[in-house]
Amino acid sequence: MSQKPKGKQGTKGIKQIVEENVQTLSFYRNMVFISNASFLAVTCVLFDVFTTWNIVMLVFSAIVYIGSYQFMAFMARAKYTDSGQLFDSGVDLNMEGGIAEHVKDLIILTVICQCLSLFSNYFWWLWVLAPGRGFHMLWKNVLGPWFFQPAEERQQEIDPKKQRKMERKQTRGRY
Repeated sequence: MSQKPKGKQGTKGIKQIVEENVQTLSFYRNMVFISNASFLAVTCVLFDVFTTWNIVMLVFSAIVYIGSYQFMAFMARAKYTDSGQLFDSGVDLNMEGGIAEHVKDLIILTVICQCLSLFSNYFWWLWVLAPGRGFHMLWKNVLGPWFFQPAEERQQEIDPKKQRKMERKQTRGRY
């Protein structure tokens, strides 16, 4: 049984965020390079099974990798003043619940698909999980609450003085 920490959770300084963002980008860049290198080595060199399907999926995964990495790099771009001092750290890529978390998950899913496809090309179908998760998040956060929100009560509790005043205005209008 773990105990909850007492007090407020500490905040990160902007220099620490910049350093962690650089480490995160480096980790995911290395993950992509290792995945691509192993895929190319196995398919081209060892088994010589570089088919049209493998080329198409390699290009698609490269597009996903490049787009995701560039998006994370854009979000994490630090801003400096003219004198060279750190002004803004950019978005914290390690923040829980942020968009960077979903982009990192997409990179991880692509790496898993690419590595498992060395055993069978049917593992490329795991990419269907990404749009499925996107639709689930859209339903859970936007569409579901919008469709199933309770109707607002038309008659909210009105102050008794306002109620009498409205009744008087209505009776005056009848004559």
